Amino acid sequence: MQQFDNGVSADLIEGAVWRKSKRSAPGGDCVEVAELADGGFAVRNSRDPHGPALIYTRAEMVAFVGGAKDGDFDAMVA
Repeated sequence: MQQFDNGVSADLIEGAVWRKSKRSAPGGDCVEVAELADGGFAVRNSRDPHGPALIYTRAEMVAFVGGAKDGDFDAMVA
């Protein structure tokens, strides 16, 4: 199982299946997420699919998604 560091080129994450939200803007201003073999996640900018990917553990993503669902970040985009 491969391990990846933050900032790894998204091209180096072999077998990644990148997904984006149905809420993504048609202009392409969105992020894409891929689940990694170790249970973590890679996140990349959809406008730069060959650029760097940020790597998060499953626990980090669970905390982030939970916070988003709870409205913890609403003030940031108001």
